[in-house]
Amino acid sequence: MTWKKGSTVFLKGVIILIGILVLGMCLIGFPMMASRDAAKHPDSAYLQYWFLVYVFVLCLPFYIALYQAFKLLSFIDINRAFSKRSIQALKYIKYCAMILGALILFGIITAIALFYGNEDMTGIIMLALISIVAAFIIATFAAVLQKLLQKAVDLKSENDLVI
Repeated sequence: MTWKKGSTVFLKGVIILIGILVLGMCLIGFPMMASRDAAKHPDSAYLQYWFLVYVFVLCLPFYIALYQAFKLLSFIDINRAFSKRSIQALKYIKYCAMILGALILFGIITAIALFYGNEDMTGIIMLALISIVAAFIIATFAAVLQKLLQKAVDLKSENDLVI
């Protein structure tokens, strides 16, 4: 196994591990926390269930982006990194990161509107802002890689036509 193959296998393992951890939190962790909080605050229990719906909606673009990253690593493994399909995968990652950032922004604005003055939300707001910044950094990085890869594919196709 070459160094490149080993690093892509490692990254694929990391992607799978992240996917399993997030799935565990979505299926076990968040529902347990929501039911415990709903028992403590029965007057606002309906908000816990809306929170769970919101978390599952957030998971959709996250898992699409993870799948596209896994596909991109697979293209690298089979020496198809400079292809239209790789560009497409980066485009999907970019869009998913932007959607994720926008959904987190929507969620934090909604939480501030619902709980303004009732709760100390400083920590939650900071975590949300860090998540938004991280999502848009990933989107920007994917966009830059997409443009670079597009130029490389264009150069490769020009060279293939010349030869």
